[in-house]
Amino acid sequence: MNSYRELRSGQRSQVWIGGPTMRTPTLLLETDDILLEAPNWSLDGRFLYVNGHGVLWTIDVDTADLREVPFDRLPEINNDHVLSPDGRSIYMSAADGQIYKGALNGGPVERLTADDGVWHFLHGVSPDGGELAWVEMSDFSEPGRLVIGSSSPGGNSRTIDTGPGHLDGPEWSPDGTWIYFNTESFTTDPGHAQLARINAQGGLPELLVKSGSVDWFPHLSPDGRFAAYVSFPPGTRGHPADLDVRVNVVSTEDWPTSIENYALFGGQGTMNVNSWSPGSDRFAFVAYPLHRVQG
Repeated sequence: MNSYRELRSGQRSQVWIGGPTMRTPTLLLETDDILLEAPNWSLDGRFLYVNGHGVLWTIDVDTADLREVPFDRLPEINNDHVLSPDGRSIYMSAADGQIYKGALNGGPVERLTADDGVWHFLHGVSPDGGELAWVEMSDFSEPGRLVIGSSSPGGNSRTIDTGPGHLDGPEWSPDGTWIYFNTESFTTDPGHAQLARINAQGGLPELLVKSGSVDWFPHLSPDGRFAAYVSFPPGTRGHPADLDVRVNVVSTEDWPTSIENYALFGGQGTMNVNSWSPGSDRFAFVAYPLHRVQG
């Protein structure tokens, strides 16, 4: 049985490009053949990397050409994947609960996490490339924990206490000082995730913005000036698919104020991982409309 998500009848994947100065986003790719998720932007600015049907794909930013990346013996992957800071490799979470590393052009992969009976959901890589940040849980009934581990096989790992609530989406600031994430530790309302950060060495988490929406996956631009995140409707639990959501763009000096925001039908898969371009002027996200956009 396949573990990957598929499009519903009449549904499409739309890959969009937005940014801090883009009032209207640009549609890059639309398809009803495959449910694409979670763009990463290549270091040279030429490609997006997305997952779909359990494998990794590239999208040419100029031509919108979609091509599979051929890996050897890689289990089906999910929408948690990040590129190495040098732009040569990609780290991927797979359906077996493990994290793998492979070259961007495919080929053999190596498993980085231990077979320790827990799930590992990758979200961040340190600016020096030496560490990974992932969410760890024994089963889906317990809150996710922030774990920092080596980007090489067999390395040590450590858990950072972010509070009792569920933690997700951890990734480093460009200078390596902070780890940004969403957390339910600042509220007693079930599922009410808010955006926060914590010193990469540990400490007390800091709430970034208090809102009535359920906010997930804060992603900082490479220059650290901007961030983008996904807002779910109030009362949402987790980050489900097929909801009316918003992608918000803010200045990292003023998190409560949106510079731009885009309404779309999506949620899960829209922007689970950092999708900013290397120039910090654009980012990619995915919508899943049930009817084709006219015009």
